[in-house]
Amino acid sequence: MSEAGESPRIRVFLVDDHKIVRRGLRAFFEVLEDIEVQGEAADGQDALDQLAVAAARDELPDVILTDLVMPRLDGVAATRVIRQRYPSVQVVALTSFGEAERVHQALEAGAAGYLLKDADADEVGKAVRAAHRGEVHLDSAVARKLTQSLVAPHRTVTALTPREREILVLVAQGKSNRDIAGALVISERTARTHVSSVLAKLGLASRTQAALWAIREGLVSSGV
Repeated sequence: MSEAGESPRIRVFLVDDHKIVRRGLRAFFEVLEDIEVQGEAADGQDALDQLAVAAARDELPDVILTDLVMPRLDGVAATRVIRQRYPSVQVVALTSFGEAERVHQALEAGAAGYLLKDADADEVGKAVRAAHRGEVHLDSAVARKLTQSLVAPHRTVTALTPREREILVLVAQGKSNRDIAGALVISERTARTHVSSVLAKLGLASRTQAALWAIREGLVSSGV
């Protein structure tokens, strides 16, 4: 339990069919003061079963880290169900460099971002914190690979108003609606409306896809 005046720790749930991967991730989080592991599951179905119990107790995690390739129910299918049933829970996909197609599917299913399995402890922490804040987390190397195969209507930036271009750049930089509102001196509701308009005009399904689109079009670098 956090002391008075401190922010509560971010609750993370681990989903991977390899126990050694879950053990390694748990070891990462044990050294971080602001993140704690709430539980773990060996596959997507196991995760959904445990989340149903957690929801009944009003003890859902804040962020789920899930592998994409698992028996019974894979990470993509699990992400889709989790985001439909528990919209307050953010999902980060655990991936290897060669799984671009699966990462696209996970993003379309509602994942907030992705994390390479060989990422160091600092990167793992950054990904979880970003997801918890409602921000986009992109690994620069994977982002370059994903932009090459981004499945989206090829619309040009001319489809956007100048304000919407500003919004898109801020989204690509990983800013939340609250951050965007502060940067542009607008209300958070207006920022949310602008983000929705950008996604609709570009034919994209998520903030992460918008960030990848902005990288592909050269509006921001892949190192953001």
